[in-house]
Amino acid sequence: MSSLKNNEKGAPSSSITNYSIGSNGEYYENKDNAKKDQLEYHVDEVDLESADANSAEKVYKTDMKQGLKSRHIQIIALAGAIGTGLFVGSGSGLATCGPAGLFVGYLILSLLVWLVMYQLAEMVAFIPTPGHTTLPALCLRYTGNNSISFAAGMNLYYAQALISPAEVTAAAFVIQYWTDINPGAWITIFLVAMVVLEFCAVKYFGEVEFWIGLIKIFTITGLIIVGIVIFFGGAPASHGVLGFHYWKHPGAFTEHLVKGNTGKFLACWTAIIKSAFAFILSPELITACASEAENPRVNLPKATSRFIYRMIFFYVLGSLTIGVIVGYNDKSLLAAIESGAQGAAASPFVIGIKNAGIKVLDHIVNAAILTSAFSCGNSQFFSATRMLHSMAIKGQVPKIFGRTNRFGVPYYSVSITALISLVSYLNVSNSSSMVFTWLTNISTVSGFISWVFIGIVYLRFRKAIDYHNLNDRVTFRPKFGIAGAYFTIFFFSLIALTNGYAVFFDFNASDFVAAYITIPIILVLYFGHMLWYRNFTLFAPPEQIDCTTGLEEVEQQEAEYEAPVAKNWLMKVYFWLC
Repeated sequence: MSSLKNNEKGAPSSSITNYSIGSNGEYYENKDNAKKDQLEYHVDEVDLESADANSAEKVYKTDMKQGLKSRHIQIIALAGAIGTGLFVGSGSGLATCGPAGLFVGYLILSLLVWLVMYQLAEMVAFIPTPGHTTLPALCLRYTGNNSISFAAGMNLYYAQALISPAEVTAAAFVIQYWTDINPGAWITIFLVAMVVLEFCAVKYFGEVEFWIGLIKIFTITGLIIVGIVIFFGGAPASHGVLGFHYWKHPGAFTEHLVKGNTGKFLACWTAIIKSAFAFILSPELITACASEAENPRVNLPKATSRFIYRMIFFYVLGSLTIGVIVGYNDKSLLAAIESGAQGAAASPFVIGIKNAGIKVLDHIVNAAILTSAFSCGNSQFFSATRMLHSMAIKGQVPKIFGRTNRFGVPYYSVSITALISLVSYLNVSNSSSMVFTWLTNISTVSGFISWVFIGIVYLRFRKAIDYHNLNDRVTFRPKFGIAGAYFTIFFFSLIALTNGYAVFFDFNASDFVAAYITIPIILVLYFGHMLWYRNFTLFAPPEQIDCTTGLEEVEQQEAEYEAPVAKNWLMKVYFWLC
């Protein structure tokens, strides 16, 4: 079989037959061969045919548990990354871009994220072994470039580790809608709850995300239904059919920064950039969960295939609903944005519902925003810890972060991510809140760059699969794969380069740095790692790419899996949904 040699500093050049893999997925070193530290560099370099757990000395294992059920994966795919972006952040997009601009922005980004999700799901579903489904693991396996893998992994970990405290902070300020208690107290409560949950077995994470995800789904569905009622004039304060009144008065588009059609185009482009926070890192979250799910080769493609329909329903219809029930020049909306209001006070859904004369719903929506913010933060925290664990077992970060407890939880990865989450407290002080906003803005750009990496890795994956003639063993092959990868690479590169274009109309140094600092950071990570380890080969040739290690095991697992059988129509509906 072919092997991919890592270019780690000091890495040995011994044969891959020094290592073997047991039937339980644990890695072993043959007693008469290489030293223990060599395995840490070549944890993927194994010979399946020589696997013999009884005659080998165990030196390392990946103890991640497959505790997530199909229904967990489905709901996480559907609602796991839905946080405050759609419920609250969309109000800023509406005021800046107009209802048509907001709708177009969400529609375009939904389609692009769908392409990214398909690319990632095809690679992960091929060999979904624990610790090897994250972006840096895929980079290392299919590009053969450890420096690309390191840069992609650190970029993604940083983004996920900061989005989590951003959502926790949002949850704390959402409670300000009901009480004036210092948000620092609520931040503490949410952080403690999140960390405790992360230290438990993954099945508990799945259960929490499942039930909170259902709350999100019912809330957004309810808001869309209320929007339809308002559209047809069924609200208490209605005077006939509302229809697309706000698309005519004040208008469908704003003229952003400049007048005329150019200003309308810039409004649409800004809508794409602003709407990104609602989508950011959602594909990575789903695949991070995949390796800890039951029968991931079936459940991940199932979740992915439904991903686009659910995005269209929740994000696209949600943005359309907002533009129907609220005008972009609404005084309450503009006042909420100007004052930096949080939660229901700044939600365009709530503002539109209040304008329609519907009472009480604002408290219900605020509760839903609260649970959504906590859930999104919890999901990104989970994904960040798995990212760090994956990099540790590849030797890219200290190996201590690869250790797991008896529940299969990478507890050192959880601990360091929890420490990073303490930046949430920056928002308690007005003087430091700008620093926190600055950091979270950077994480959004990191998400764009992560999607560029996914496209690049996918093209290398397809090239290697074709070379090794393994297309008939690829279980999930969506349409537009290669063409979609080229398009997403181009489009998200363009967004990353232009995300801060507005700063050039009225230059502000801090905004400029926040918009573009991520790009030089990525370059420093890549070239620094490349020079330190003298890794000067951009891509390994396809004949050196290992596309088979672990494949027989996951195929056997898939063959042995007994899917539950629906005994009545209710169970059939449940299995279709979950």
